[in-house]
Amino acid sequence: MSKNFPSPLELIRRHNLNLKKSLGQNLLIDTNHLARIAAAAELTKEDTVLEIGPGLGALTHQLAERAGRVVAVELDQRLIPVLREQFANQPHVSFVHGDILELSPAALIQPQLPQETGAASDTTEYKVVANLPYYITSAVIRHILERADSRPTLAVLLVQREVAQRMVAQPGDMSLLAVSVQFYARPRALHTVPAGAFLPAPKVDSSVMRLDLHQQPAVPDVDPTQFFRIVRAGFGQRRKQLRNSLSAGLSCKKEDADLWLNAAGVEPSRRPQTLSISEWGELTRQVYGEK
Repeated sequence: MSKNFPSPLELIRRHNLNLKKSLGQNLLIDTNHLARIAAAAELTKEDTVLEIGPGLGALTHQLAERAGRVVAVELDQRLIPVLREQFANQPHVSFVHGDILELSPAALIQPQLPQETGAASDTTEYKVVANLPYYITSAVIRHILERADSRPTLAVLLVQREVAQRMVAQPGDMSLLAVSVQFYARPRALHTVPAGAFLPAPKVDSSVMRLDLHQQPAVPDVDPTQFFRIVRAGFGQRRKQLRNSLSAGLSCKKEDADLWLNAAGVEPSRRPQTLSISEWGELTRQVYGEK
């Protein structure tokens, strides 16, 4: 590691740690890729960063050099003392032990005010940077993007390359993940990170994704809860025609599903992966009534 940062391998040996496969602990150790990920977030000293899964802090060092404040959430309690020891002299970096899926990002990044003031601070804008384990990637992305209380302005995520391809898919190859991401953000695949850049090396390569959050959802005039109820129903039986998947997912008659689909200008025999974001929006309007 550069600039006297301890390497993950050195920390593993020093603290007699073993990485847990069950937690998807594949640590990125390539300094060049770490720097490129941090650079992709375009951080300044005015920025607050929420890092998810800091591991042994290799990426955290890069973020701490660039951002005004870093809040890192780590699930593995064994790593918290190791992280806090490394950053003991950097008060703008803090670590929280917990499961990000059970925590509110807005609460995590909220500035701490003196209790005696009794004042409540405004919600802080923030960015997310994360090296996400495959098994929770979709859940974490939805958790971050679908929070009505506070969404980041930008997210830079290291994910498996297959997941990255799904995020940027176009109608004809859409998925629930693609709709979830594109409803809230513009996803871009920045560069590939080979498996050999990790410790231990995973079986597949990864991609760095940048999500630029829309100021308002891609379909601003529908309720997101209603929108995703329709989308999840549609993708509930991906291989079936929409009239069948909607009927099953919404517990309605196929005739009703046909009426909604036709009114939305969507052929009932189409399959969910062929619909665009705007078509899902129009279908939502038909099911719940025009606004």
